[in-house]
Amino acid sequence: MNDRAADRSDPAADRRRPGPGRRETAVSVARAVGLAAGLVTAYYLLPLDGRGTARTATLLTCGLLAVVLVFVWEVRAIVRSTSPRLKAVEALTATLALYLVLFACAYYLMERSSAGSFSEPLTRTDALYFALTTFATVGFGDIVARSQTGRVVTMLQMVGGLILVGIAARVLAGAVRAGLRRQGREPPPE
Repeated sequence: MNDRAADRSDPAADRRRPGPGRRETAVSVARAVGLAAGLVTAYYLLPLDGRGTARTATLLTCGLLAVVLVFVWEVRAIVRSTSPRLKAVEALTATLALYLVLFACAYYLMERSSAGSFSEPLTRTDALYFALTTFATVGFGDIVARSQTGRVVTMLQMVGGLILVGIAARVLAGAVRAGLRRQGREPPPE
């Protein structure tokens, strides 16, 4: 039997196989950055000038459902991927970008439909900034939710962010392990 045939039948040889190359890593990072940039660009280009809290509630509900569906789809893609670690980075980028843009849209629409919901009028950039500082738990205090609705939506983002960071990270790590096991590159759990 030649060395290649022996390597294919030896699970330890599969675990020693190098991970993705520089090109594959660069393509994966470019895809993740491109996706995040695309979502932010869409946020700035979407016609979000309509008024009405029902529209904001519908957007938030449908958007959160979209975040969950994208996340589930990404987890399945990680398990089937030839480079599960890189796919996990893409998945996390997509999920986080979608999550932050979703809340930025909700904050922007909320301020447009009910002026005074926040301590200052929110532009799209201000809404994205508020969503990001809330997610990062920085909370500089320069923009704060004043209305009850604004505070409830901000609390939803805080709780969702904790869930996203805690549970999503664990699920993604499990999907990476499953993908590596599927390829025979990681030993099964004991």
